[in-house]
Amino acid sequence: MITWITLALAAGTMLGMALIMSFVLGWANNKFRVEVDPRVEAVINALPGANCGGCGFVGCSEYAVAVVADNVPINKCLVGGESCAIELSRIMGVEIGESIPFRPVVHCGAHFEDRLERTPYYGEKRCSSANLVAGVQGCTYGCLGFGDCTRACDYDAIHIVDGLATVDYKKCIGCGACAKVCPRNIITITPFKAERIMAVTCSNKDKGKDVMAVCKVGCIGCQACAKISNVIHMENNLSTIDYDQYSSECLPDLLKACEKCPRKRLVFIGKPSEKDAEAAAFMEAPDIVEPDFKTTVDDTEWRG
Repeated sequence: MITWITLALAAGTMLGMALIMSFVLGWANNKFRVEVDPRVEAVINALPGANCGGCGFVGCSEYAVAVVADNVPINKCLVGGESCAIELSRIMGVEIGESIPFRPVVHCGAHFEDRLERTPYYGEKRCSSANLVAGVQGCTYGCLGFGDCTRACDYDAIHIVDGLATVDYKKCIGCGACAKVCPRNIITITPFKAERIMAVTCSNKDKGKDVMAVCKVGCIGCQACAKISNVIHMENNLSTIDYDQYSSECLPDLLKACEKCPRKRLVFIGKPSEKDAEAAAFMEAPDIVEPDFKTTVDDTEWRG
């Protein structure tokens, strides 16, 4: 009998505590509740939920808050594309503005057979590790080809082809994961004003004779292209394209500049439309480019 009384008292006590705690928690929830703009949830629902980071934020939720609270542009979702931007514009009541897709560009066009002064490398097969070892290859700006970018891509959109990182633009969404892991910073996210754009497939800033000593195809800074097209400039012995001035009207001069390039470093990259394919039917199209040329060699004494 005593046992049953004890059990009943214990159960009653626990039930009473549960009711009291439920009341306290309910009061606290109302008292300390933070009001959330209903547009945030609407924006989250409109986003694809990929959480790829291509917009520059950690995930879709953080981007949604920034859109609502900080008036961040609504066309930064690379996965959702134009349809997503249209839906966000409806939710936020703003104009979409010009929407230009961004895609990665690899600033190197040298495959294994094009690279000189190579030495065997027996370390960890990662670009981040090989970049710290002197003499892996003569060109201190070129692609190392160990596939850090390939492993970082969740969309199977970049592969190592004969030692060179190559973008599959039919699969690429421009999330930027490959650019973030490249230790030499030779992959950058570039605005594609057309499905197919011209690019300089080299990032070597050395003088011509030094480039020829380490690479069969690297830009030698001869300036032939810059003399033909006003969107091509020489910077630190390297041809670069000014994409702010890039337009379809520039294409004839760019094609002439491409023909004049003795090292064939001006190429078209991207996903060709019918119009672009006809305009550049004679061109080969390896996948690479862009003007923000910078390598880890600029920041460290190691030369790998």
